[in-house]
Amino acid sequence: MAEHADDATHKPETMMEKIADKLHIGGDHSSSSSDSDNDERPRPSAPPAPAASEVTTASFADSASAAAADAKDKMFRLFGREQPIHKVLGGGKPADVFMWRNKNISAGVLGGATAVWIIFELLGYHLLAFLCHGLIFSLGVLFLWSNASSFINKSPPQIPEVIIPEDLVLNIALSTRHEINRAFANLRQISLGRDIKKFLIVIAGLWLLSILGSCCNFLTLVYIVFVVLHTVPVLYEKYEDHIDSYGEKGWIEVKKQYAVFDAKVLSKVPRGPLKDKKN
Repeated sequence: MAEHADDATHKPETMMEKIADKLHIGGDHSSSSSDSDNDERPRPSAPPAPAASEVTTASFADSASAAAADAKDKMFRLFGREQPIHKVLGGGKPADVFMWRNKNISAGVLGGATAVWIIFELLGYHLLAFLCHGLIFSLGVLFLWSNASSFINKSPPQIPEVIIPEDLVLNIALSTRHEINRAFANLRQISLGRDIKKFLIVIAGLWLLSILGSCCNFLTLVYIVFVVLHTVPVLYEKYEDHIDSYGEKGWIEVKKQYAVFDAKVLSKVPRGPLKDKKN
């Protein structure tokens, strides 16, 4: 009986041990399988280093773009300018109007100038009569509106007070004085015979102005200049490279002809003294 009892007690222990051994073996298998999975899982690789050919291509592109920018800066420009045409015209609001930065304002200014030219040139209106009739009409309308506002239950017109600032007048006067003095100084230098090239340029310019003045009056000439300022800079900015290339060829030809003319004619003309005589 005792032996049967010991066998009964050993049997459950052996069954429990078998179950524990199976669980232990399963855990080891799962852990080993997870470790193997982790080992077999692909690890994220570092980004590949740029190839030497790509680096060389990028550096070559940068150097090429820099060389192109330098070449563009060194290209021939009309009248030897080094700035964009917008800055040459002043770079402010007048330049914006001439370059059509705001199409509505530019079209309005050009339309107003065209209307003034039509009134005075085609219709034959005189400036003094036009100003007097305009003032008569404006004063009459404002006078009637101010007196009739109480009868029609409307507010009278708000007429602003116009005062010209003293600084503005002084700045305009000083700028005009500076430009006139510089023109007189240039004319004096030309009349002394020190720069024959500048002398010929001035004579040719005055001769062209005299031809234009004989063909049209002063108002028409001003209107033509105004239209040119509204059209030529925009077209030049649009086709700048093509115009500059043709201008370079023409300038080279002019320099050749001037060199021949200088060797045959100008070099034989006696020139004035290099310095003014001191009293």
